[in-house]
Amino acid sequence: MDFGTIIFLVIVAGIIFFIVGIYNRLVALRNRFKNAYAQIDVQLTRRYELIPNLVETAKAYMAHEKDTLEAVIQARNQAASANSAAAKNPENASAIQGVAAAETMLTGTLGKFFALSESYPDLKANETMNTVMEELSSTENKVAFSRQAYNDSVMTYNTYREQFPNNVISGRFNFAAAELFEVEEPEAKKAVKVSFD
Repeated sequence: MDFGTIIFLVIVAGIIFFIVGIYNRLVALRNRFKNAYAQIDVQLTRRYELIPNLVETAKAYMAHEKDTLEAVIQARNQAASANSAAAKNPENASAIQGVAAAETMLTGTLGKFFALSESYPDLKANETMNTVMEELSSTENKVAFSRQAYNDSVMTYNTYREQFPNNVISGRFNFAAAELFEVEEPEAKKAVKVSFD
């Protein structure tokens, strides 16, 4: 074998190792964001399990608020269904968008429920209600942390797959962009009202 052939084979081997390295890094980053979504799924499932307990406890006190209670359960069911679809395939951007939309609706419905429950002092004093609300609040915090970890993983993956020459490899091997999990909270977008009266 002559010297030119050896150099050619070394270059080809180097290129192959380079491509394999990029491919393996893409796989690792994709698996990382899938795992991060699995953590969100665990926390959302816990949240969905707590909501019926909350509604059931409130029923005795809020008998006249049947529509609100039904709206909470309906929003919970829609969110659970959307999450189930996304948990099966976190790579599906529309599934992640569906969960985010359903979670936005559920958060809004729960907000109305909590505001309404303030009108019922006996309900606020109920030990079971307070326990469930405390667990739900703790779960909400865990969901927020899990969502942040997921979004960080997605950002790392998307950035890596978009960089050159990684974008050539990711496009060739169908590494699609991942979707961030962003729940819109209308209250967070409202301007703060300041009064000097």
